[in-house]
Amino acid sequence: MKIIGLTGGIACGKSTVSAYLKQKGAFIIDGDAIARQLSEPKKSIWQAYVNHFGDKVLNADNTLNRRLIGQIVFTDEKEKTWMNTTMHPLIRDEIVKQIDECRQNGIEVVILDIPLLYEANWDKFADEVWVVTISRQLQIERIQNRDGLTKEEAISRIDAQMSLEEKAKRADVVIDSSNAPEVTLQLVEKIWNERLL
Repeated sequence: MKIIGLTGGIACGKSTVSAYLKQKGAFIIDGDAIARQLSEPKKSIWQAYVNHFGDKVLNADNTLNRRLIGQIVFTDEKEKTWMNTTMHPLIRDEIVKQIDECRQNGIEVVILDIPLLYEANWDKFADEVWVVTISRQLQIERIQNRDGLTKEEAISRIDAQMSLEEKAKRADVVIDSSNAPEVTLQLVEKIWNERLL
């Protein structure tokens, strides 16, 4: 079984690459999806937030108010540290469980689709790491357009992660997704054929 760590910055096009690799037959372990599942009411991450911040981080329907939590943790280094040290072990346990299940089921290629792959030291689970990258300016524009954030909010989200330059330096493969999606996917197709076939 080959395990590829797929990472990049926020709004870099990683999801597009991940969806394409799934079409090619890879099994995707999606870090964000795991975090969302564990954030549902009464699940482990939801419980941790409520225990820490109280009911103020809940919406009327009992779901987490992601925007409010984002504003808190992206502007307060102490809260961001708390979030990472609390959430990472919960998410890691689920990732390890899914990797084991893939191994038992004879899956050939597993993609660890995880934005904070390096920050959480989960690159150690991967045989190699692919980083999806774009220019900082394009990244800011994409976040603003996608999430309706101000430029300052977009920059604080970007700066909360390891820089794309640093991720690219550590990567085995760098995928530039500055161009149209079809151009990016042609590049991914070529990498897939060279490295995985």
